[in-house]
Amino acid sequence: MDLRYLRENTDVVWEKMLEHLSLSLTALAIALPLAIVLGVLATRVRWLTTPIVTAVSILYTIPSFAFMAFLIPEFGIGRQPAMIVLVTYAQLFLVRNIVAGLKSVDPSILEAARGLGMNEAQLFWKVWLPLATPVIVAGIRTALLAIIAMATLIGYINAGGLGELMFAGIGRDYPSQVLAGVIAVAALATVTDLVMRALELLTPVARARRHAAG
Repeated sequence: MDLRYLRENTDVVWEKMLEHLSLSLTALAIALPLAIVLGVLATRVRWLTTPIVTAVSILYTIPSFAFMAFLIPEFGIGRQPAMIVLVTYAQLFLVRNIVAGLKSVDPSILEAARGLGMNEAQLFWKVWLPLATPVIVAGIRTALLAIIAMATLIGYINAGGLGELMFAGIGRDYPSQVLAGVIAVAALATVTDLVMRALELLTPVARARRHAAG
């Protein structure tokens, strides 16, 4: 295993890793509010559940390079088309888990909250959403890992991150540089997964379940 590039250019790999993380988190920050709106709409308006989930599933099946090729004439290359691609692909994991999380809340709990005088906004923010949080956070974890993986491909359109490093290595026929990018992406995904799993365990509902089980 040739780790020469990684040893000699640790600062470059580290910089690209941070850029990759920033790109991924920005895409998630844009995707999540949109997914929450779609998820709540799909849950509250029952006949929209199947069309919304089907639509985001179909979008995920579009080949990434074909999607980028479609966007380039309108948006050029760089961050803007990259964000559109990442936000679009994240919707499947986010919407599906938001819908599943909201639907998993026992209706009797919601009725009890209404009986205590809560209006719909209070019911959503204080009862419904908190109880659905563990499932939603699991969806966020999956979406973020998918974004990190997908962000390697958008390096092809000069959007930055570790993908740019890897495609540069391919262009130079320099396997050591490509390998450095692969190792960095794997490390970033692993650390992100561990952090998100820890956050899942720290949600109030997860803590309450552990307490009840213990």
